[in-house]
Formats: sequence, structure tokens, C-alpha cells
Amino acid sequence: MRMSSLQLGLIVAGILLVAGVIVYNAWQERRIRRRIASAFRGADDAAPQAAAGSRLEPTLRGAQGYAEDEGATHFAGIEGGTDAVSSQPAAMSPEDASSWSPPIEIIEHEAVPRDDASPPFAGAATRASASSEAARPQPDRDIECMIVLQPAKAVPAGALAAGLHARMGKRLRWFGRTAPGAPWIMLNSATPGEFVELVACLLLADRNGAVSHAQLETFVRVMSELAPMLPAALSVPDVAAEMDRAEALDRLCADVDVQIGLTVLKHEPASIAGTRLRGVAEAAGFRLAPSGRFEMLQEETGTVLYAMQNVRNEPFTADTLRALATNGVVLVLDVPRVADPLRTFDQMKIAAKRIAHTLGGDLVDDNRRVLDDAALGTIRQQVEAAADALKACNIDPGSPRARALFGA
Repeated sequence: MRMSSLQLGLIVAGILLVAGVIVYNAWQERRIRRRIASAFRGADDAAPQAAAGSRLEPTLRGAQGYAEDEGATHFAGIEGGTDAVSSQPAAMSPEDASSWSPPIEIIEHEAVPRDDASPPFAGAATRASASSEAARPQPDRDIECMIVLQPAKAVPAGALAAGLHARMGKRLRWFGRTAPGAPWIMLNSATPGEFVELVACLLLADRNGAVSHAQLETFVRVMSELAPMLPAALSVPDVAAEMDRAEALDRLCADVDVQIGLTVLKHEPASIAGTRLRGVAEAAGFRLAPSGRFEMLQEETGTVLYAMQNVRNEPFTADTLRALATNGVVLVLDVPRVADPLRTFDQMKIAAKRIAHTLGGDLVDDNRRVLDDAALGTIRQQVEAAADALKACNIDPGSPRARALFGA
């Protein structure tokens, strides 16, 4: 069947129309990208940028100038039985403790001069002291991807509703300044005042791994869509460079992530009734948590010092404890997340001994051999070595930075 000239003309016109739309969209995309890039060309980005072809490794600064609130985990120490907490590669041996070196080179950054026109975070003058860090959360450019917005006029926090409630798959925080050079204030929808500078901070890595390329692209897209609504100038980091930083940071954290476990075990067929276990745990100061384990909390701050969980892979709940019977529990110290790991380990060791005595169980190692004081001393040296390794990487145990990196 032969096509008429009209049909041929319509087909050609359709093809030309589709091609024209594709070309126009590509031209628009390139035009928008050039406008965003040119708006801040020559200025320092809020987040570290990589030169063409270079790689950015994490360089966590000792001063922790930009603190924050609050993967693979090495589980070292003692556990009981195959159903206990999964055994990961052990922490370093005591012999290696004195020769520990951080897994990457730690670079001391020189202070970068800042003039009034520079974007925030460009120099050491804005770095928070350790005391103010503890009192007030601050951005942390070493572990966060940051996008700076500079509104044409001061805006309230409520204007950021779309950004404040965005879900990126990693922790997202907002900070604002009420005046140039003023202290950063962590924002939520109810924060009073108006802000002349804003920064959105996306965590680069946690125990679930590094931020993904898709998450970073979504972060940039959401902020790029929000900026014209304020309106605000936007400083956008390079996604590829931020991906390099995230992956290197994730590797660093995996190398210094250590948990220590002490297992209280009753040899089968003997077992511990759930109601008995709960009574002993609460008498020792533990509280049953929604996570399915008992937690020992620091009274002043409410932070978890150490936890006690089922030697079997079954959570503890108020309901299951009534009918549960288990042959042991594991007391777990999460070294990066406590401020004084050695002191906390000593407290956990005493608690483990008392619970073992009360329940008629043994304190055992991975091979179910009873631990004596010499073996516990060796484990304590592992705790000390792990804490020193964290500090060598400028991650103070229990600090806001540590709690962010070693949280889920």
C-alpha cells in the first residue's frame, strides 16, 4: 500500500518535532548549568572541592571546627556461641597497640584567609571551640556535604519547609545565620528569627555505608529547586568529588570501628528465664529499650554507655520476656560512641561479673572458655588501642562527630 504525500509529510514533520524538542531540552539544561556555575565561579565552595582529576581523602581536623549532633563494624572481644552477635574481624592485638597508625594520612589544613565576600566556612576564624561545640551543634564540613544559600533578603526558617522535611537517606541538618559572621543556629520549622545565610548539611557516611551518587544528586536537585523559591544564590559542590570524599570517609570509619562484647553463658540444658533476666537487669540499672535490648544509660546525658542483648538473635520485649528462656546474654560496648571507653569498659566488666554470679553463669570467650582477670586485661588493652586509633583520626570517642559517623 503506497503512502500519500500527506502521510509522508506528517511523518517527516513528527520526526522533526521530536528532534527539535530533544535539542531544545539539551540546550536549556546546558544553559541552566552554566548560569549556576557562573554565579559562584572563583569563590570557595562551602564544602571541600576536588581539582580536576584529583582525589579528596577525608582529613578530619583535630579542632573539630564544625561539630554535629549526633557499615561494617568490627566486633572484638568475647561472644558466646554461634547464635551470639556476629563475629567481625577482631580489634588490634595488644602488641600492636603502641604502633597503631591511622589508615590514611591525616593532613593539617592551613588557615584559609577569609574576606567579607567569601562564602561561609572558608577559614579557621569561624571554627568552634571544643566547649562551644558541646553546647551548640555546628556544621562539620569534614563529614558533611554542604550547600550554601544566600537569600536576597532575610528569610524565616518556615520558608525552608520543603528542605527541612526532605528525606535524603542520610542525616540532613540545616543551619542559619541572623547576620553575616554571626554564630550558626541549627534550624527547624519553629526556629524564630530571620536568616541572611543558610547551609544544608548532608552526612557523607554512617554505619550503613557512604552516601550514594543518587542521594547526592537528589540533595543538589532539591536545593536547586528550593533556591529560586526564596530566592537565594546557591553554592553547589561537585558531586563526583563529594562521592570520593564519602567513600574514603567510609573506609576510614570501617578501619577504626570497634565493638567489645562480654558474654554471660549458662551451659545447656540450663537456661535463664526471661522474667528472671529482666529482674536482674533492672536491678543492675539497665532499662529495656525499643531496640530489643537492655541499655545502661548515663544519668546526666541519657546516652547509652553499654547494652545487654540476647546471645541468640532474638530481641527482648516486655511480651517475649514473659515466656522467653535463653542460655546467655552479651554485654556490648560501642567504643566510638562513648566519651570514656576505658572507664566504661571497667564498669561493664564489673556489671558482667555480677550478672554472671547472680544468674549462675560463666563469663566466657568465643570458644566458651572462662575468662580470668588476665584475659579481661587484654581486652581492656584492645579498648584502649581502639580509642587511641579514633583520636589519631581526629574522631574523639563519644563526640558529636563520632556519634554521627558511627550511627545507623
